[in-house]
Amino acid sequence: MKVLFISLGCDKNLVDSEHMSGILSNAGYEFTDDEREADIIIINSCCFIHDAKEESIQTIFEMARYKEEGRCKVLVLAGCLAQRYYKEIKTEIPEIDICIGTTAIESIAETIDDYLAHKNKIQVIDNIDKLSGVNAPRNLSSMGSFAYLKIAEGCDKHCTYCIIPKIRGSYRSVEMKTLIKEAEELAERGVKELILVAQETTMYGIDLYGKKSLHILLKELAKIEGIHWIRLLYCYPEEIYDELIDTIAEEKKICHYMDIPIQHASDKILKCMGRKTNNEQLKKIIRKLRKKIPDIILRTTLITGFPGETKEDHQILMDFIDEMEFDRLGVFTYSLEENTPAEKMPNQIDEETKIARKNDIMELQQEIVFDLSEKYVGKTYIAMIEGKISGEHAYLARTYMDCPGVDSNIFVITDEELITGDFVKVIVTGTNDYDLIGEIAD
Repeated sequence: MKVLFISLGCDKNLVDSEHMSGILSNAGYEFTDDEREADIIIINSCCFIHDAKEESIQTIFEMARYKEEGRCKVLVLAGCLAQRYYKEIKTEIPEIDICIGTTAIESIAETIDDYLAHKNKIQVIDNIDKLSGVNAPRNLSSMGSFAYLKIAEGCDKHCTYCIIPKIRGSYRSVEMKTLIKEAEELAERGVKELILVAQETTMYGIDLYGKKSLHILLKELAKIEGIHWIRLLYCYPEEIYDELIDTIAEEKKICHYMDIPIQHASDKILKCMGRKTNNEQLKKIIRKLRKKIPDIILRTTLITGFPGETKEDHQILMDFIDEMEFDRLGVFTYSLEENTPAEKMPNQIDEETKIARKNDIMELQQEIVFDLSEKYVGKTYIAMIEGKISGEHAYLARTYMDCPGVDSNIFVITDEELITGDFVKVIVTGTNDYDLIGEIAD
């Protein structure tokens, strides 16, 4: 039977999808990209913010029609939406045949087999504080040159706007030996870049080893033959520690790149968000990182329009961005999520104001990035080839400065024949908005 997989939301969700796909492969299932040819359609859903929830629901209804128009016999909903709303889904979306929660992905094959045998609707919702799928087989959905390594699950921060702890459970690290084994297997399959992800990577090991152990894990991963780059995402600023900074600075395979979601810079708003830092502390850690690792690329994520955010709070954030000059920056408008403390906060901001403030931030960031890009011209970098541009003597590539899917690219002009995953030395010759242009260096 043929399975169609649709993975929505974050890269952590994508890892779960890859594990479910691996489990189904081992069980004898085949895969298709054509909805009309699929006997089974699996949607691994997201509901982190309102837009993600809407996308998941829209996808469910789009796929449900293939139960009439195509070959689909089973419609499966997995992931965060299934975990959060399984009771409502049972009565309100009868098109769903199987619901699988965030910690039940290992049961995907047997659950589908059970449904096909008995045709009774099934919901598998396990304890959200267990680890699921960490030792399961995995089919990579990327081009193969990079892969995400999920080092932990859940979160203990309980930010007032966030529903993740109620969907994904408390923070729990994956054992180091398990991660090293998975990384070795990925390297054997041709993966050259590991991208470490979790709800929060900086707390890795605190639950298993009694102390922050991300720096130890990084050193072990750096020993793996075949791995050229190791990249860190989701490092909470208050948890960044000296041993981690030193390890990034010293280990040649670790990209001088760090994703630090700060969310805001107004002390008042940070406190209302339940964040653990203030404006001055954020500046201190950013300055420390840049002092110890001068060529580090810093990415951050912000929320604008949080309840109670005034013009003054917005200006504080704008001034902070202007001063800190982040290399990469993304911003979301605040999304009111039910059953979170922020839902009941007074002075909710209207959508028009949220969008206007988001536009302010992105216009400022565009100016910053365009100015920063000029300093790269004339410099030489190692770049990983991601693919050829059709009809052009050029390739799409990335340097250490850019994470796939979220950051910029460098367009490499050359007549040479290159393949995905190749590393080449490139001299930057120009810029194109957020992207760089380069050619093979002598």
